[in-house]
Amino acid sequence: MQQEQRRGSFCRTLSRLILRLWGWKIAPFPDIDKVVIVGGPHTSNWDGFLGMLSASALELDTAFLIKASAFKWPLGPYLRRMGGIPIDRTRATGAVEQAVELFQHSERLAMVVTPEGTRTNAPRWKTGFYQIARLAKVPIVLAVPNYAKKELNFPLILEPGEDMEADMQKMIECFADTTPRHMENLSAPVKAIRDLKRQAK
Repeated sequence: MQQEQRRGSFCRTLSRLILRLWGWKIAPFPDIDKVVIVGGPHTSNWDGFLGMLSASALELDTAFLIKASAFKWPLGPYLRRMGGIPIDRTRATGAVEQAVELFQHSERLAMVVTPEGTRTNAPRWKTGFYQIARLAKVPIVLAVPNYAKKELNFPLILEPGEDMEADMQKMIECFADTTPRHMENLSAPVKAIRDLKRQAK
């Protein structure tokens, strides 16, 4: 136990040092036991690395969903150590139902998702994360990096309701208000809102 604590303390210190050397500032994370963290805009491989460093620096016990077949040797132990949760696609219940079960059987769980699904010009957002949060009765927190200011902020805490379209619009607008690493890779919904705001100026 003490060895794990020392390892965790070392990783936290190292992550904070790397972020400081690169000039990044990370906002405090809301004190919530169970949450779906929605990260974006996702336009670069760097986004994932920044997210892992930030989670370590903030001492967040994050998790992400991966198909169960990916957990074979030799990647399995590494993926589990990084917070990967296997989803069995052969089960009668789908990924949403399995994720809800995880929340129901966990005291603390921060599930990280990227609704755009890809870092290059996603035509639409995936909505499974919203159904997970709604059915598990947990809030959604947005994690939004600003590459111009080198800041990672959590600008929106949203309790999912019945009007998914309105809630999704709020999230998309938050993504449109930041500066991603590669502007040309923005997903179509975010780009549309960003273009409308530019035209209105």
